[in-house]
Amino acid sequence: MIVRERLAELNMAGVVSTTGLIAHGRGEAFDYLLGERTTSDALLAEKVAVAYLLEAKTPVISVNGNVAALCPEEVIALSEAIRAKIEVNLFHRTEGRMEKVIRHMEAAGAKRVLGRNPNAKLEGIASDRALCTKEGIFSADVVLVPLEDGDRAEALVRAGKIVLAVDLNPLSRTAKVATVTIVDEVTRALPNMTEFVRILREDRAGRKRLISSFDNGTNLKETAQAMCDHLQTDPTKGKE
Repeated sequence: MIVRERLAELNMAGVVSTTGLIAHGRGEAFDYLLGERTTSDALLAEKVAVAYLLEAKTPVISVNGNVAALCPEEVIALSEAIRAKIEVNLFHRTEGRMEKVIRHMEAAGAKRVLGRNPNAKLEGIASDRALCTKEGIFSADVVLVPLEDGDRAEALVRAGKIVLAVDLNPLSRTAKVATVTIVDEVTRALPNMTEFVRILREDRAGRKRLISSFDNGTNLKETAQAMCDHLQTDPTKGKE
């Protein structure tokens, strides 16, 4: 309820769009299928994603209204740990809303947030999500895209970027096209990733092994199976 109230409040403030509320509800439904927990498959994906981020030359964390509302401090902590830039990118973009989302991130402690003055454009996207900055998403080699839409995820992959997605729906287009898909709630995923930075920072050989051995399709299949297994559990078990 606290999360829903925060989203509703920030919707009224113009940070979260109305469709963002719908998207969050859809994500909650998939989280119920996971048992509202981080699975072993998600932990592996989070660890592999961190390996990619630490190997990156120009990592960027892309932030939309929902991410800014749900976990601004967690985004900042991860960006500082891996020295990644933060860039706000919105589907329902207006100059006023961009300013509100960026200011929300700055109020949470972000020292520099890109996105106010887009000077580049990703090919193959009809919406304003194509707009980005040359020093941020456009030139990034690895992009972390929590709560992404499929069109832009595909465009980022076509542009030759490593795409790391956080998406509670293992069947979504984003989940299928991403290099690494973390099927976990974003407020659980980002702190886990920050902790993995500490573990992997000085272990380049370990990072290489994680990257070379990971198969996103297999991980998604195992995640879907974990959801099915959870559905088979007795909902009354443990209750008096």
